[in-house]
Amino acid sequence: MPSDRNWKPRRSGAKQIGSFVQALTQPVFKKKPPVLARLMMDWVDFVGPRLAKQTEPRRLSAGTLTLACSGPIAMELQHLAPQIIERINVACGLRGEYGIERLKIVQDLVAFERPTPKRPKPLQIEVPDIEDEELRLALESLGGHLGARRRRR
Repeated sequence: MPSDRNWKPRRSGAKQIGSFVQALTQPVFKKKPPVLARLMMDWVDFVGPRLAKQTEPRRLSAGTLTLACSGPIAMELQHLAPQIIERINVACGLRGEYGIERLKIVQDLVAFERPTPKRPKPLQIEVPDIEDEELRLALESLGGHLGARRRRR
């Protein structure tokens, strides 16, 4: 028997997994609350596919949900704010002081950049009546680029 008075014999057997949950999740939940994680995963269900492509939940604190969006959608989000707040509160079971009360809308263009449109290929225009080969090829190339330029406008 050891001389240490604080010594306790080890319990044999496995511990229940529930005893580890708090220690594992506490650091994660300090950074982002579990409600925000659910909002990020199910955002399409709350706002629909069209708005979900251009918006993103960023932060949740003190009853205020911060949303990032592209510029033109901000006004639409402001108009739909009461419905979005109600959907989130009902779906997540949030009530009273734990519920979402406001939306803070932040415009973030970097996250929602539009893809650049592809340039159309120049048309192939044939100029058959010119005998000089180099001149004919140059005119065909120029004509194709002019046609493509007109289509872009």
